[in-house]
Amino acid sequence: MASSSAAPVPATTTAGTGRPPHGVLTALCITEITSWGVLYYAFPVLAPAITVDTGWSTPAITAAFSAALVIAALVGIPVGRLLDRHGPHALMTTGSVLATTAVVGLALAPSLAWFAVAWMLAGVAQAAVLYQPAFAALTRYYGPRHLAALTTLTLVAGLASTVFAPLTDALAAHLSWRGVYLTLAAILAAVTIPLHALALRRPWPPPHNHPHHDTTAAHHRTTQVRRITRSRPFWMLAAALTLSAFAMYAVLTNLITLLTTRGATPTTAAWALGLGGLGQVAGRLGYGALTRRTTVRSRTVGILALSAATTAALAVLPGPVVLLVTVAVLAGTTRGIATLLQATAVTDRWGTASYATLSGILAAPTTIAGAIAPWAGAALATTLGGYPALFALLAVIAAIAAVLAIGSCPRFR
Repeated sequence: MASSSAAPVPATTTAGTGRPPHGVLTALCITEITSWGVLYYAFPVLAPAITVDTGWSTPAITAAFSAALVIAALVGIPVGRLLDRHGPHALMTTGSVLATTAVVGLALAPSLAWFAVAWMLAGVAQAAVLYQPAFAALTRYYGPRHLAALTTLTLVAGLASTVFAPLTDALAAHLSWRGVYLTLAAILAAVTIPLHALALRRPWPPPHNHPHHDTTAAHHRTTQVRRITRSRPFWMLAAALTLSAFAMYAVLTNLITLLTTRGATPTTAAWALGLGGLGQVAGRLGYGALTRRTTVRSRTVGILALSAATTAALAVLPGPVVLLVTVAVLAGTTRGIATLLQATAVTDRWGTASYATLSGILAAPTTIAGAIAPWAGAALATTLGGYPALFALLAVIAAIAAVLAIGSCPRFR
């Protein structure tokens, strides 16, 4: 493991070669697809079988899954500090081992309590292997070229559901849900542990705007983190991204129900959700061009405002179904851009010096919001009297996020 005392190398080079580190991006693309697929997308496919086989209620097992996401958000804060100091090698390798152990624990769970504890362990592992540490690794290793690397990673990792939802379903046709999870644990171990151990075994470069890893620089970064996290722009940004994440995830998880109440068949509604995934890919592909033509403030406000507008359109448009599907795809595009918007939020405003620490703090409330959004959305729909009313409320929340984003940029960057 490269420690903070390692000899500094330029952030955009591999041992001074002038090239980005060979193999890191490819390895992380593969491990993110696998980690997201096993630790996130397999559960919705297996949930009905788990309920039927065990008798545990669907709300109970879903609560355990959501608890893992909340734990991942909270653990992500100290994980960010570790990443800034020591790099991703030991952290992500250990996280892969822990993730494999957690999935085996899920498969062998004799009781709901054991199942919940296994998910909590998976939440700790998620903090060490999902997007945040991968974003931090690419941001530091690729320096000023990090946007292209981040875009590639999110594009490829966006295929996790495309790969692992059908794979999980196919395995479930021949195995029990416990057998499926054991098989997925084996895949997770075989793919992610060696790739993290080998591809990330390289010197951890200093941030390109802080070329020396000495005690004074470390103290400066600590002071800088305190100053930034106590500043008004940081809190405005955190509030904007948290409200936006809640609205986006609530829209995503309740979209099919809304469309069916508007007259779409379940198959059409499912296709709309799938096409929204293609919209996410399109949005990420265009993000580089967007950054070249807009300021940080204008694109942050604009994307969050577009999210509010698409949500409002879904709330008020009675049809036709083809128009609703079109709006759903546009909503997917905003979600895709929002992923990169958050991944680059820190570097766009405060540079790379404490990227992982600041991103971990910033991601905690947004991840928690995303974790509670499915349950809260369904509960609010019941309270408000239907899904159109829910989407209207979510549009208001998204609009508030866009307004808050106006104040999310420091005066001097």
